[in-house]
Amino acid sequence: MDVKVNQVWEDNDRRVKGRRFRVDRIDCGLVFVTVIENPEAPETVGRVRRIRLDRFRPTSTGYRLVSEAKSDV
Repeated sequence: MDVKVNQVWEDNDRRVKGRRFRVDRIDCGLVFVTVIENPEAPETVGRVRRIRLDRFRPTSTGYRLVSEAKSDV
């Protein structure tokens, strides 16, 4: 699956159920994201994180796509 800027992804890890983030940029195999929702730890909303691109797959330790990037049309 292609990871694109402005997509929203959700963490599959049960320990952080409901954590969602928006993709801000992709650079050198890393994806820079901003946490937009985290019911387990609301204080993390707004934080910027980096995640290896190869973790964006629908496994128990990966991530799943929630919504596609919105076009500027």
